Amino acid sequence: MAKETILVLDKEFHTQFTLKTVLEGEKYIVLAVDSIKRAFQNFQEFEVSGLITEYRIDHSETSEMVRELKKSFPELYVMMLTHESLEEKEYRRTMSSGIDDFFLKPISVEKILIHLKKGLRQRKILIQKKRLEQRLSEIRANRNVREAAMGRESLPPHKSFTTGGRPNC
Repeated sequence: MAKETILVLDKEFHTQFTLKTVLEGEKYIVLAVDSIKRAFQNFQEFEVSGLITEYRIDHSETSEMVRELKKSFPELYVMMLTHESLEEKEYRRTMSSGIDDFFLKPISVEKILIHLKKGLRQRKILIQKKRLEQRLSEIRANRNVREAAMGRESLPPHKSFTTGGRPNC
């Protein structure tokens, strides 16, 4: 199984170092950066599976970064950590930017690992679902081409389901 790459974006060196050490101990490839600009550069150079970032005073910049990344990488797992407690309205706005998990520091390393593994499993399922949907679409298109070549009209996509899965009599 290929190692997954996790990007840690945090201004605090101690947080970067701690997360990098723990995650590498779990066999992840870890990229640690302290700026949004460097984070974007890493996304251009590497296939990143997960992002662990901090909630910042310049939160709108971080939220916009997450929105942009989710447009390009909708399966990306994003965890946000913060020292600040958020009001309900700010929490909803933060989560709507594409954050998958949001935690108040201090947080146990074990909790980070549990949620990271869960998020990466969900990411794999989303990627697999997308591939299966694409393959199903190709199969349907090929079936329609074959039927057209044979002079028959294409069947509706789910004809077998019109009778509740029972054969038509």
